[in-house]
Amino acid sequence: MESLQNKNQKKTFMYRNSLSIVFIALFVIAIGAQVYFGWQEHNQELVELGAPSIALTTYLTSGHFFSATFENFQSEFLQMALYVILTISLRQIGSAESKDIEKPEEVDRDPDPSKPDAPYAVKRCGWRLSIYQNSLSIAFVLLFLLSWAGHLYGSFMDYNQEQILKNEPEKTLSDFLKEPLFWFETFQNWQSEFLSVASIVILTIFLRQKGSPESKPVDAGYLETGK
Repeated sequence: MESLQNKNQKKTFMYRNSLSIVFIALFVIAIGAQVYFGWQEHNQELVELGAPSIALTTYLTSGHFFSATFENFQSEFLQMALYVILTISLRQIGSAESKDIEKPEEVDRDPDPSKPDAPYAVKRCGWRLSIYQNSLSIAFVLLFLLSWAGHLYGSFMDYNQEQILKNEPEKTLSDFLKEPLFWFETFQNWQSEFLSVASIVILTIFLRQKGSPESKPVDAGYLETGK
């Protein structure tokens, strides 16, 4: 019987990796557009404040760029971290995004180190396995914390640059954290991420998309939980 690995190798590279390739391509296009238009917007702000415009390469190291970029990154990684962690134990009856209400699922089974294609950490067991079996949530939490720090750094630098151009005193980091600006930027992104997750959790109870792994089968009942 032909193995799964051999079957996969017969597919083209693009077919096997098309989902990630398309999303990475969309990311590159979107961040390129963000950089260009953010640079133009920032230069307009600088001119209005009586400062000279800056080159694109300079903009890429500016607080404006860091703040705008990591402000979005941190909310996305927070969304994914919470989604991965909370779906371990929380349920939503009828949702394609929830585990079954009663029966255990494949993702809950104990790892089998005897499987020939088991990852290295599974075969080694011990502390390696302990880390590996939680590695997805660990990665997203770390990415969230790094992005949150990047957003804070960028917003702090951009704020103080504006203070200087207005001939007003700069603020320390602790004083900046007392200002509403950073927290407004933070929570306006968080609330949209929480709403988007709630939307897919609830809408997949009633709505379907044939062919999508994020939907239940078209003929599945409303109370049928999971994929």
